[in-house]
Amino acid sequence: MDSKPQEANLKARKDYDIVSIGETMLRLSPTIPLRLEQANMLEVHIGGSESNTLVGLSRLGAKTCWISKLPDHTLGQQVARLIGMHGVDTSHIVWTSEDRLGVYFYEPASFPRTGEVIYDRRDSAFTKLFAEQLPLHPLGSCRWFHATGISLALSPSVRSMMEFARDQARSSGAKLSFDFNYRGKLWSIDQAREGCREWIESADVVFFAKRDAIAVLGLSAETSDQSLAEQLAKMRGGKCSVVTLGERGAIAAEADQVSYSQTRKVDGAGRLGGGDAFSAGFLHGRLSGWSLSDSLAWANAMAGLKYSIPGDMPIVDKQDVERLLNQSSHAGVRR
Repeated sequence: MDSKPQEANLKARKDYDIVSIGETMLRLSPTIPLRLEQANMLEVHIGGSESNTLVGLSRLGAKTCWISKLPDHTLGQQVARLIGMHGVDTSHIVWTSEDRLGVYFYEPASFPRTGEVIYDRRDSAFTKLFAEQLPLHPLGSCRWFHATGISLALSPSVRSMMEFARDQARSSGAKLSFDFNYRGKLWSIDQAREGCREWIESADVVFFAKRDAIAVLGLSAETSDQSLAEQLAKMRGGKCSVVTLGERGAIAAEADQVSYSQTRKVDGAGRLGGGDAFSAGFLHGRLSGWSLSDSLAWANAMAGLKYSIPGDMPIVDKQDVERLLNQSSHAGVRR
């Protein structure tokens, strides 16, 4: 009996292309170039790595679902509305009347000063999301499950919940995408290496910044881009391994393939969320069955476009990406 029609039917029955779980916080920032201590008013945004990636994917046409836990008050409801307005299914959020919304303060970089983040997220609603509260339907009806190391860093109970969610999704046939997304203010690199080890080894796709991949693998800082990508893929049995290289672009390795894509120069307005937009672009390629090089090109284009947009979320459409990939110079104004 031919199994391909059965596989096609199973794929067709999936309600979501990709599901993710994570915390989205309120972000408060001074106007550039003010420092936080100078500000007498703050801009309000929302930001969360997983929801940022889902927003990007949804705007590219994917069916997405975000699972989280939010306080049932004005600010929590606004977080859900702002994510849902981009097409992400937020109907599976777990609501609480007792817990708080995580907050972070972001002081944007202004050369020669670097950007600075101050977290106020301890004991937030998301840190009290437990496995028994998770909605099982979306986890059992998705093609991909996406997670990040940020969630794993929050607490042992969150790690346990995330492992349960991952296992539920994998048992239904979903593929796993994992963004290491190291945050030094949440845990040490040694803790991150140990806490993420199983995720790194088992994921179908992993994303690393080069500095983090070098630290996790214990390699020299002088390791070449290609050698790093190849060693990461080899460690993972040839599965797709993507390494971002900052202003130089990104490189990916899979089986015996290696592909490099250069970053396009853009006017920076919002550095936060660039990596999440990159993940969205690459996963769009995976969902579409594209080659490694085409997926990487879209990822870099998505990240570049996000850097031109204030806030955390990639307010980008397919036409924006296609236009950037097709243009040879600054496009000016469309009339």
